[in-house]
Amino acid sequence: MSITRKRASKKQRALEILILLKRLYPDATCSLNYDSPVQLLVATILSAQCTDERVNKVTPELFKRFPDAHTLAKADREELENLIHSTGFYRNKAKNIQNACQKIVTDFNGKVPQRMEELLTLSGVARKTANVVLAHAFNQIQGVTVDTHVKRLSNRLGLTENTDPVKIERDLMGLLPQPDWENWSIRLIYHGRAVCKARQPNCQNCQLIHLCPNAEVKE
Repeated sequence: MSITRKRASKKQRALEILILLKRLYPDATCSLNYDSPVQLLVATILSAQCTDERVNKVTPELFKRFPDAHTLAKADREELENLIHSTGFYRNKAKNIQNACQKIVTDFNGKVPQRMEELLTLSGVARKTANVVLAHAFNQIQGVTVDTHVKRLSNRLGLTENTDPVKIERDLMGLLPQPDWENWSIRLIYHGRAVCKARQPNCQNCQLIHLCPNAEVKE
């Protein structure tokens, strides 16, 4: 029998939510298209405040023109900005991408580093981006990726009271088994897009409703 939102501990609810998310989205995977670790890094930087769908429309031409860290490091900044313009905040993103790739070339022999502390030295890379790259490029599960969907749903589900992504990540890491940290994020993102939307969550058709302390139940 399923546990209820009223009498379940936070960890119990988190684990049952995880089980249900696996059933609901069994084939959930990273939505970004890439052929190498540096391409995943760039695509993840571009995905900030932008949909993965939009990023995937931009990156084919971008990676055809600049396929690796060396070419991105030497790219004409104006051309780079034009190629990524539609992802928003394109000037800052272009600057971060180019600075990150220059550091990858000079400090890491042109290869994306595989350690969290080294990734965090790259421009435009915080734990969200680092977790994505480590998990999907190098099969290293070191944390929980916290984007806007994960932040919103983790609060709605009563699994954290924090708003800072680093603190939310810490809370979730304490509730979930390490091997599931990254697939938790991906499946929660899928659920946020499909059901638990920002402006109008579809509580009546949500299979997590019995575990959600903030669900709006119609009498």
